[in-house]
Amino acid sequence: MTRLNPEGIPRNQLMYALGNREMVAFRRKMDSCFLCCRPDVNEAGLCRYCYSALDTPEIQAAVRWTSGVGP
Repeated sequence: MTRLNPEGIPRNQLMYALGNREMVAFRRKMDSCFLCCRPDVNEAGLCRYCYSALDTPEIQAAVRWTSGVGP
């Protein structure tokens, strides 16, 4: 999965985005998934569908957000 929606970010930029507080805060405020732009995002700025499709390093970065630690 590289990009599900032309408005979302490319998959290869997700690790950078998850390490950037401002980008995550913007996605949460807009309630728009980083990858597919679906609404109802979690603390990492990802919808449940994209969150479930993450690779190991990506899921580790996302879990830091969902557990309240941040980047």
